[in-house]
Amino acid sequence: MRLPSGRPHTPARLAVGVLITGLLLSCSASPSGHTQSTPDGWRLSWSDEFSGATGKAPDPDKWTHDTGGEPQWGNKEWQFYTDRPQNAATDGHGHLVITARRERLPGMDGCPDGTCDITSARLTTKGTFSQTYGKIEARVKVPADGPFLPAFWMMGDNDDTTPWPGNGEIDVMEVAGGEPDTVYGTIHGPGYGDEGIGGHHTLPGGSHFSDAFHTYGVEWDKDRITWSVDGHQYHTDSRASHGPGRKWIFDHDFYLLLDLAVGGVWPGPVAPSTAFPVRMLTDWVRVYERARPR
Repeated sequence: MRLPSGRPHTPARLAVGVLITGLLLSCSASPSGHTQSTPDGWRLSWSDEFSGATGKAPDPDKWTHDTGGEPQWGNKEWQFYTDRPQNAATDGHGHLVITARRERLPGMDGCPDGTCDITSARLTTKGTFSQTYGKIEARVKVPADGPFLPAFWMMGDNDDTTPWPGNGEIDVMEVAGGEPDTVYGTIHGPGYGDEGIGGHHTLPGGSHFSDAFHTYGVEWDKDRITWSVDGHQYHTDSRASHGPGRKWIFDHDFYLLLDLAVGGVWPGPVAPSTAFPVRMLTDWVRVYERARPR
């Protein structure tokens, strides 16, 4: 994903007090009913469980919106991002729903790519939260096959002074609609901007990522970044592998992004027959820092 270049308990009553205390410290119930358990060796530094009522906008103390259309996104995408609850809102069941719709709003005329009639949303924590290193995860159900590119990713928070790709980008999850069985994890930086450096994981047996929720994550420290899906690690990039012309630039704060792009260079054009609305559901986003420094 390129930014503008200018880019699962309720504790029972137990006779043994020590046991109940241990359970409470290690687990807590999320609004959607699954257990939130802190991974061993980590402590939670930021999260959103999306517990808002049906139709409520995302928590403004945690999320802001990028708005508008191309050319600012750099991928010849077709969507126009808005800050309306019609495009991003909680569903009352513990999910954030980003919805892409076929509709024309004032200000959408004259777009350089597509048909100027698709809206969606792109949420970021820029200005509300950023962190250097950690374990970053989200549980997401992506849309079904089609010209869609749902993503969970991170951008270096110095992008106001250091243009992309010099600020750095970490793509935790991208599932292009044309490859519905494959998730990609990628980094972008100077000398590897448009092409990036990354890996991928393909589901077996013809399964698609849109069939269910999956947990996408990275573990990031000063020497490496490792990508995983549902706890399975599938790619690692290390500082030591970056030779001349491919500078490692992942030693400062990054903020989070969630978005649902439509059309563009990777997922391809939108057909007149493409069905809308299309939804990307996020169950939770959690960021951890190491409980004990390495």
